[in-house]
Amino acid sequence: MQPRPDPAEAHRARQSRLVGIVLAVTMVLWLGVQWLGGQLGWEARFAFLFDLAAIAAFVWAMVVTYQIWRGRQG
Repeated sequence: MQPRPDPAEAHRARQSRLVGIVLAVTMVLWLGVQWLGGQLGWEARFAFLFDLAAIAAFVWAMVVTYQIWRGRQG
């Protein structure tokens, strides 16, 4: 019989997967919007809006990654 996984470790694993998904989706969407904006001639303020949204997602990912790292320390 296999030992039962630690609930805290399972939570950290879920958080890690979520961070990876958020990073990948953010990068793909950001690149797609930048390309689409260039093709359609969008104003620079729209590009900056999407830049800020991507930065927010990256900051969130960094905070959660830090929390995961700190959780493993204790």
